[in-house]
Amino acid sequence: MHTNADGFGTASVRELYRQMTSIGHNCYVVASVAAQTGAGLHAEFTTNPRLDADGDWGLVKAGAPSLGTDPTDNHIWYYNGTATAQVLVALDYIYPTIFRLEAPDLVISGPNSGSNSGAFLETLSGAMAATYVAIERGIPAMAFWTGNEATVYSSLNTSTKAGLQDPATINARLTSNLVQAFISKANGDRVLPEGYGVTVDLPYITSETSDECTNPPFVLTRATQDVGVKVAYNHKSGVFNRMHTDAGYKQFEATDTVSTVAPKCLSAVTVFSLDYDASHRRQCFNLADVTAIVPVLVHSNGTTPLTGGLGANASIAGNSSSQPPTPVEAPPPSGQTAVTSIATLAQWSVNLLVLGLVVGMTLL
Repeated sequence: MHTNADGFGTASVRELYRQMTSIGHNCYVVASVAAQTGAGLHAEFTTNPRLDADGDWGLVKAGAPSLGTDPTDNHIWYYNGTATAQVLVALDYIYPTIFRLEAPDLVISGPNSGSNSGAFLETLSGAMAATYVAIERGIPAMAFWTGNEATVYSSLNTSTKAGLQDPATINARLTSNLVQAFISKANGDRVLPEGYGVTVDLPYITSETSDECTNPPFVLTRATQDVGVKVAYNHKSGVFNRMHTDAGYKQFEATDTVSTVAPKCLSAVTVFSLDYDASHRRQCFNLADVTAIVPVLVHSNGTTPLTGGLGANASIAGNSSSQPPTPVEAPPPSGQTAVTSIATLAQWSVNLLVLGLVVGMTLL
């Protein structure tokens, strides 16, 4: 299952779905109709069965059902609610009622635009909220961020000006490579131990203009407790505004050194756990350290040389002969209720893409 706080129409969502399905996984996406970045754990469910405004990029128009699918693919779902609400709607309605499926084996949140630098930001982030909800429901979850801005999937470049793949494509490849590495490491068992999650900060991918940072290595890190968000009072407007301080890679301490992860082209991988009851054991889940569950794709203990997350000889060349996808708007509202419309759409083939804040995935 895949979720994304930037909305169901982003290029990164669709590319990640394409990557994961191409390697044999049964994936579902459920995301917001408009970006819900920064909503944190706030669970907001719409009180209106229909949208009162257009969704992001005009992909879904005002008056359409508040819960629906991409008209060409019934694995792509949107819902008018926060990131927390996306996961709950997916787990408690879409999965069991529409598709007659049990809970997914893994929830992937992102890649979202921005950074999750430091533990403080996790509870303010909509993307992290999705992973929190999944983990508390007993489902392993991973969250991904990227330094690149969110873009609509119809703007995806098959080849950039530099002759390389679109940043959204490369971010999706990095994400799917790491997810698959964790799946393979689990060897048929739970992808992560109960109560555990993974958060990953991908750097800014430069493929629009150069190959300077197009295959960043994954490095095992620990999030610090530094505060990356503060508020400032605006004397002119008379209100408070949230502001982000400089909370880049300095917020991550490498597991094998006291120095911070400084290079700009590294992907920081942090394993975290959720346990609201103070532990009475010296070690949680009998794990000596996090390296017991982290795949070899993630570098630790001073590993050199560092291998890129796409692989040592991975190609990032663009394909100038291909055309970007054509955006498809959701159909105008009919006289049906949202639930009736969705139930009808659920009769379509289940081998199609679902886009949204939450992507559900069943491992094969």
